[in-house]
Amino acid sequence: MNSDQRFFDFLKERIGLDVTSVGTAIIERAVRQRIIAVPGRAADEYWQCLQHSAQEQQALIEAVIVPETWFFRYPESFATLARLAITRLAEIKHLRALRILSLPCSTGEEPYSIAMALLDAGLGPHQFKVDALDVSPLSIERARHALYGRNSFRGADLGFRERHFNVEAQGYRLSERVSEQVRLQVGNLLDPALLVNEAPYDFVFCRNLLIYFDQPTQQQVFEVLKRLTHQDGVLFIGPAEGSLLGRLGMRSIGIAQSFAFSRQGAPQPQPMPAMMSTPLPAPLPAPLPLSQVAPRVIPPVVRPRPFAASVTPITEPKTSDAATLLANIAALANAGKSADARAACQQYLRSHAPAAQVFYWLGLLSDMAGSALEAQGFYRKALYLEPQHAEALVHLAALLASQGDAAGARRLQDRAARSGRTADSERKQ
Repeated sequence: MNSDQRFFDFLKERIGLDVTSVGTAIIERAVRQRIIAVPGRAADEYWQCLQHSAQEQQALIEAVIVPETWFFRYPESFATLARLAITRLAEIKHLRALRILSLPCSTGEEPYSIAMALLDAGLGPHQFKVDALDVSPLSIERARHALYGRNSFRGADLGFRERHFNVEAQGYRLSERVSEQVRLQVGNLLDPALLVNEAPYDFVFCRNLLIYFDQPTQQQVFEVLKRLTHQDGVLFIGPAEGSLLGRLGMRSIGIAQSFAFSRQGAPQPQPMPAMMSTPLPAPLPAPLPLSQVAPRVIPPVVRPRPFAASVTPITEPKTSDAATLLANIAALANAGKSADARAACQQYLRSHAPAAQVFYWLGLLSDMAGSALEAQGFYRKALYLEPQHAEALVHLAALLASQGDAAGARRLQDRAARSGRTADSERKQ
């Protein structure tokens, strides 16, 4: 760390951000941007300004937070929510509306996806309400505006856009029927008084947030999430946070790619191990959730020979055949058929040259099953074949961070950030 440590500490105190989760470069760049916003201002002068200006404090937070979200991200989560919501209404005999929480909600794509999914599933507007919170007032204001560009719509299935949006010159305007289901407000998960007067929620979405916190903050935030989630409720998290939730006393509801957890029948939380000071060797067995596994102490292992040494070259079949098999793997996983998805991956590897995306899927399936060591090996195989595979970089970084290898995680995060910048540059050309 350098003289910017004071800014790292400020962000840790205000929003819980662990500098190792995003890398020092991102925070340092944000600080520089705020320093030069006033010509001639030096770092010490800016620090003094930061201490006394709530407006500047929020400006720095906004400079660090770069929203990256889109509608129906992790689509199986929303399909699962719709099915569970119908069941939950029957359980409570339709005596009240379902309560759903989305935080952090960023610029609104997630809470609005929740509302669209439930309306499309046949629920009436009176049967559910969505609360959406974010630490960024700017993001909340954009969410209230409910006007979105093309970057908010990704994937092949965009039928919801035809049903729920109107085309305007500046983009796509969300229909009032959807926006009226969502109550947006500014809120900080580290605030002990957050929603203290609210009844617990049937469903809580808090995805790809825990990966940005250190272990004590993760525990603190989890206690808040547990308080906000009904005893019979379901918590939706990011792909990399599954094993962490297991360590904290939750269990997966068993629907693949839904990233949904409950307290029903969960084991007692296990003690969180101390952070380790040295990186763990990563095994390569001879086998995409912004990605998180619970910290665990793993004994050193002997590193096997490089993956490439054990691969027998295979003549690659027609590209269309490979694409069809990859699409089948994704479809099986998203349908919750984890065993079939694994079998499809193995079938692909028997008849095709090794593919990074197949090893990424195997890693994700292992990650969600709680097999952190196995997942790590698969992610490394994916990165051997495709060094800038964005999802594998992010998920492996989170695995290393949760195991105490902050330096290894930071290296991977830096690679992912470079990959993202390259992709953005290519899209603009």
